[in-house]
Amino acid sequence: MATKPNLKINFCGVTCENPFFLSSSPVSNSAEMCERAYDAGWGGIVYKTLNLESKFKVVMPSPRLSAMHCEDKRFVCLQNAEQITDRPIKDNIADIAYLKKKYPNKVLVSSIMGYENADWELLAKMSEDAGADMLELNFSCPQMARKDAGHRVGQNYDAVSHFCEATKKGSRLPVIAKMTPNITDMVPVALAAKEGGADAISAINTIRGITDIDVENFVPCPTIHGQSSITGCSGWAAKPVALRFVSELYNSKELSLPVSGIGGITTWRDALQFFLCGATNVQVTTAIMRYGYRIVEDMIEGLSDWMIDHKITSLNEIIGNAAKKLIDPSELNNRYQVVSQIDADKCIGCGQCWISCHDGANQAIKFDASLRKASVDETRCVGCLLCKHICPVDGCITHKEVDTATIKHAAVF
Repeated sequence: MATKPNLKINFCGVTCENPFFLSSSPVSNSAEMCERAYDAGWGGIVYKTLNLESKFKVVMPSPRLSAMHCEDKRFVCLQNAEQITDRPIKDNIADIAYLKKKYPNKVLVSSIMGYENADWELLAKMSEDAGADMLELNFSCPQMARKDAGHRVGQNYDAVSHFCEATKKGSRLPVIAKMTPNITDMVPVALAAKEGGADAISAINTIRGITDIDVENFVPCPTIHGQSSITGCSGWAAKPVALRFVSELYNSKELSLPVSGIGGITTWRDALQFFLCGATNVQVTTAIMRYGYRIVEDMIEGLSDWMIDHKITSLNEIIGNAAKKLIDPSELNNRYQVVSQIDADKCIGCGQCWISCHDGANQAIKFDASLRKASVDETRCVGCLLCKHICPVDGCITHKEVDTATIKHAAVF
């Protein structure tokens, strides 16, 4: 019988039963919601960002969600105009204290947002007194109705450093700085957070964008009394950007801080990709909004089965293994070339590869209309693999390496 893998992680000195966390969002808005998440099997929760209503009264717009769908796949991208919590600070602190008392072995991270040093210090102290295990500093909400908060702070290196420093004065808890993706290079601002005392980085928050336009009324969505805003987008569509930032943070030797990965995680395979890009744990929101808290059951089972199949006993064995293989495009071995191969027995004769190659690639696909079969002209194929990615039959199109030292390849001039 295979040894059951160990999903426990240590994040900033805090032991977590598994690496799956709720992110700070509508899914972690109250004790009642968090109880159901813990009971479903989530290892940790980043509680929805706390606010001092005496400094800023949060009022949510309505409607505040819009979604982008792709063919029969719904919720590929979710746009939201949600801000931080609109609940009173006393109620949220009471909920945190209740949750830690009921679930002492579960991890609870208090997400906070202040507007000046004293706010961050106070919220940090209140969170620690309530029993929180860690703090996450929200430098990244892209739709705050207050213009000196959220992602605008996350784009200001000095502000990030100073607010991390203020937070550390108010608490002895580990501090995670949550980065905005609405920036060209995340590493410099992460270094500013480290300079201010941050113990870890979480990335990414949502990406500013527009998911839909009402073409009859000429207004973007979500439409709020005839107007809209560019706000945060999340879900599967955000995953490529998130993996990029997580891997860059992991690969920064100067930074050298643990990373909590966020952005488009829906399945155990998505989570695994984040671990391979350098994340120590992962946070989820949009998939929960779509499918519910119980998706963590599949995440735990799927990741465990994969680890057993690959004889991996601890996540520490694989964290960053893919990120380490990322190099600059100028360093890639361009003498390594491939050509596509089509399995005639699996080909269903749809012709999609022929259309795509002729109109979007190198005109290397031949199509026998009488037999309804496609084949590859290896003298023209450059190995882009467009055909493989659009083919509806798994395994029908593969590729093989070409010895460019002895065979002329279309991509080598």
